[in-house]
Amino acid sequence: MEMQKIQEEARKACEEIVEISKIQKGDILIVGCSSSEIMGANIGKGSSLEAAEAVYEGIMSVLRPRGIFLAAQCCEHLNRCVVVEKDALLPGTEIVNAVPQLHAGGSFAMTVYKNCTKPVVVEEIKANAGLDIGDTLIGMHLKRVAVPVRIQQKQIGEAHVVAARTRPKFVGGSRAVYDDALSGGDIPR
Repeated sequence: MEMQKIQEEARKACEEIVEISKIQKGDILIVGCSSSEIMGANIGKGSSLEAAEAVYEGIMSVLRPRGIFLAAQCCEHLNRCVVVEKDALLPGTEIVNAVPQLHAGGSFAMTVYKNCTKPVVVEEIKANAGLDIGDTLIGMHLKRVAVPVRIQQKQIGEAHVVAARTRPKFVGGSRAVYDDALSGGDIPR
């Protein structure tokens, strides 16, 4: 599979989620990425560092200039922990001791770890938006409330892509007044 094509598909998907979710400097985009699925194999059965690097380059070409942090969800062998820049963490966030490997964390988490300035691994994070490449189940790392986002880039390589943004919870019931700017236009009527 052509890595330039994978990089371009990742860039397009990332541009779409950034635009739709309106995330900005200092926010976090969580990405779960199965390079196996990208390459047409079952998740965890055909890891490709080349595919992971292509996805990373495509995504970072969008995030880097905007100052948005990338968080990479590890595979189930590291309990879906997250690799992220230390500077993205809230004070007091507990860091765990793990360095992602090809078959314990996955190729995308390895790639992000290698490219971070100050990489750390945490058990959980509350990201502002996310891309799930290859059905890796990133929902546990999104802020509440997660809202599915339909993007045009439905695949990266052979992997299915799902996107989500988040919004604050609506509280207070029928008497409450909500801020449409915070909800992304989802205010119940």
